[in-house]
Amino acid sequence: MRNLLFVSVLLFTFGCPKINSQKTNFKTGTKNISIESIWNGTFSSQRMNALNSMNGDFYSLLNFDSATNSTTIDVYSYQTLEKVKTLVNSKNIDGLARFSSYRFNNEETKLILGTNFKKIYRRSSKGTFYAYDIASKKVSLIGKNIQEPVFSPDSKKVAFAKDNNIFIKNLSTKKVTQITKDGKKNQIINGITDWVYEEEFGFVRAFEWSNDSKHIAFLRFDESQVPTFSMDMVGNQNYPEQQVFKYPKAGEKNANVTLHLYSVSSKSTDKIALGAYEYIPRIKWSNDANILVAITLNRHQNNLKLHKVNAKNLTASLLLSETDKAYIDVTDNLTFLNDNSFIWTSEGDGFNHIYHYDFSGKLINQITSGNWEVTKYYGFNKNKKTIYYQSVENRTTNRGVYSIGLDGNNKKLLSNKEGTNTASFSKNLHYFINTFSSAEIPPIYTLYTAEGEMLKVVKDNIELKEKLSEYKMSPKEFSTLEINGNELNMWMLKPIDFDENKKYPLLMFQYSGPGSQQVANRWNGSNDYWHNMLAQKGMIVVCVDGRGTGFKGSDFKKSTYLNLVKYETEDQIAAAKKLAERSYIDAENIGIWGWSFGGHMSTNSLLKGSDIFTTAIAVAPVTSWRFYDTAYTERFLRTPQENPGGYDDNSPVNYAHKLKGNYLLVHGTGDDNVHVQNSYRMINSLIEANKQFDMFIVPDRTHGIFKGKNTRLNLYTKMTNFVETHLIQKSKKSTKIKG
Repeated sequence: MRNLLFVSVLLFTFGCPKINSQKTNFKTGTKNISIESIWNGTFSSQRMNALNSMNGDFYSLLNFDSATNSTTIDVYSYQTLEKVKTLVNSKNIDGLARFSSYRFNNEETKLILGTNFKKIYRRSSKGTFYAYDIASKKVSLIGKNIQEPVFSPDSKKVAFAKDNNIFIKNLSTKKVTQITKDGKKNQIINGITDWVYEEEFGFVRAFEWSNDSKHIAFLRFDESQVPTFSMDMVGNQNYPEQQVFKYPKAGEKNANVTLHLYSVSSKSTDKIALGAYEYIPRIKWSNDANILVAITLNRHQNNLKLHKVNAKNLTASLLLSETDKAYIDVTDNLTFLNDNSFIWTSEGDGFNHIYHYDFSGKLINQITSGNWEVTKYYGFNKNKKTIYYQSVENRTTNRGVYSIGLDGNNKKLLSNKEGTNTASFSKNLHYFINTFSSAEIPPIYTLYTAEGEMLKVVKDNIELKEKLSEYKMSPKEFSTLEINGNELNMWMLKPIDFDENKKYPLLMFQYSGPGSQQVANRWNGSNDYWHNMLAQKGMIVVCVDGRGTGFKGSDFKKSTYLNLVKYETEDQIAAAKKLAERSYIDAENIGIWGWSFGGHMSTNSLLKGSDIFTTAIAVAPVTSWRFYDTAYTERFLRTPQENPGGYDDNSPVNYAHKLKGNYLLVHGTGDDNVHVQNSYRMINSLIEANKQFDMFIVPDRTHGIFKGKNTRLNLYTKMTNFVETHLIQKSKKSTKIKG
């Protein structure tokens, strides 16, 4: 591998270089990567702790002091990156030996400290929380087994959820007021999202204080009519424990979600009428303390509306409405300016861009434009009238950080042009810490001014770079394949001693889900190490992003609408056939693997592409879209009642009889996301078709299959052995016989 230490020296010496992540003078070591080294921490990289941007030019970090076995919250200067002071040390707090989360009030004079967390689903958890006064160093219990505590803007109260109800605690009187009383497990949830909202709309806390602390807006989920799903958790006890929760599968009834406003002074709650809708995926108070904006979606998710809700007269009026021939993605990019005009992102012109509207919903101007996409919106500096964002302006495989004026002028690249750059801005948008990585360079963290001047390297992973130079690491070769009328992005890993006169087995890796991307110029960690390990065993590994993947415009992403996985599968099969034409590919030994959506894809590709694929691994796959949740599945397919062919024609449980190759099916029985039911039904279909296959069922593991000692090591050992047996060894034998 090339001299990465030299790269970091350049960073220190010459300021802000444009790091070229393309393959130049690529060097590699002689050590083989072992499966154990991937999972025992050998290749662990240094990472920045999740920093909390503070008022002014400061940020805070949660640190662990091993000398005193205590937790600290330390304040740092953005300008120098030096520690300024320690705000809190748990050793000085009676009854709180350690804590693992914290949240400031607006003035940063108080903190909510969290500990003893118990995970619920992917994003949600319960814990014990305390209020801490920084000046007096006094601590008081907010509650145990509660969720999502948050200060009121005036810092006098804390609102939180417990047992599906919402409560307010007065910090001075210690009095607790219960806002809702009808919460009941698997029936009514107040202020916390149900499973579908948490997973598919990406948030847990469904209540918000008004800016004047006089109201709380919250969502109420009536899931009493939602069908129940259950899983047996084996655990360590004699009898399994059953986990029971509401999960609406495609076409089934969703929770009835309604918006409510609670008045702190009158202690009254009112329901707000928003017209016809299916989902309320976001609520946010505007800069007017009396005006809430609620976002609604219809069930097809192709009509999104922003409603202005008046807390004084409890009425709602339409602010903005968007429609799409397919679907509209929900984001967190709604930003109100001082005059309550707002920033909004939309795919209205075919690419995701930034728009500016006034508070009547009238378009002021489109701020960004072009045949490229804004991939992150970072914020608006009101003093400079400048917006900060990330985009794919320099090819879809790269990410750059940019600034642009509110009027759409004075656009400027702030980061490196190549590779993947992601910014973490200070609250006042004066500085940002840029995380840079590429396919060859692990993360480098650098401090920038908002004008794009690089000030200092924070972490550069020199030790990892030096270690990697000792191992056989193949460079990723980026290119495109012309498949089914489209230029598809691709990367390829070849063995270090690649000889174009030899033939190599091929393993294709993909995810392929709507709007996703696997072919990107970034550091990918464990899977890249595993793919390199396979390459050193004599295999070529390829990844192709087919139709339906992201950042090439709305038409490309939404081309799979109503036929989810049909065109994605056709693209993987066609790509395999085109690659098989290359002289160095062993066309008789081509495999494919993937996880979740990618597991569905690898299964589909093996069954429908049996004339090219001989082997597939599917980890936690959806095997029938009828088994997956409403919000995700119907976004792309509508309901099974409306589009039965779109579901059944592309679900592998319906054509297990086509299996001809080697198939490994992997699933965790505690997967609350893609239920193990998917694999069980696939197993039954294969049995009925009298097909032989391999399976690896992992007790109690969730969708990521990682919890427990050696879980990932054991899984990847299984997959390695499967690939070696059915692709690498078979290819060597067939090549030898032909030779």
